[in-house]
Amino acid sequence: MCNNGNSRLLDMAVGGVKLELPSATEDKLAQQFPTRLPVWWARGGEVQSHPVSQGVSGRLVVIRFPKKFTRLEKLVQRIFRGPTEIRRPLDRMNSLLWELSNGRRTFEQICESLDSIFHEDIAPVAQRTAAALSQLRRLGLLIILEKPSDRNWKNGPGITPPEHYLEDDYPDEFDITTLDGEESIPLEEE
Repeated sequence: MCNNGNSRLLDMAVGGVKLELPSATEDKLAQQFPTRLPVWWARGGEVQSHPVSQGVSGRLVVIRFPKKFTRLEKLVQRIFRGPTEIRRPLDRMNSLLWELSNGRRTFEQICESLDSIFHEDIAPVAQRTAAALSQLRRLGLLIILEKPSDRNWKNGPGITPPEHYLEDDYPDEFDITTLDGEESIPLEEE
């Protein structure tokens, strides 16, 4: 059924054109550094499978940031005493991606780590990782840097940026402990 690694059905679906997806090393992001922006986040839950790497726990991540209200929404929020923040829990793949995106690892290194843990569940790894990073960028939670020394802000767990107002009453299951090798401020480039 297969012809040179491609199924005939796939070849017919794309008009006989051979499709080749780029690998993480060929991707334009390969040598760039995905980096968390300053936002409050924490770890929680049980340890999942993860690479043995500094600053990576394998636990699920929860991100908290303030809601942005229009005047009407603010009025309704006050009347009904609704929440003033958004808590965004990440699934296990995105949690690991979040922990790996500390500004010290290249896109290629992140893809290799994700592929070693999730194998076919994340295939094709470069495209799925790029899509997840793109979504985090659209939400204003992450940027892509050319070199690690470009990061000059804290991006560890439990740090509330000055422009965010968040209550300090987060649930006990949120762990904001900094792990070994997880620096708050970037190290000088070696």
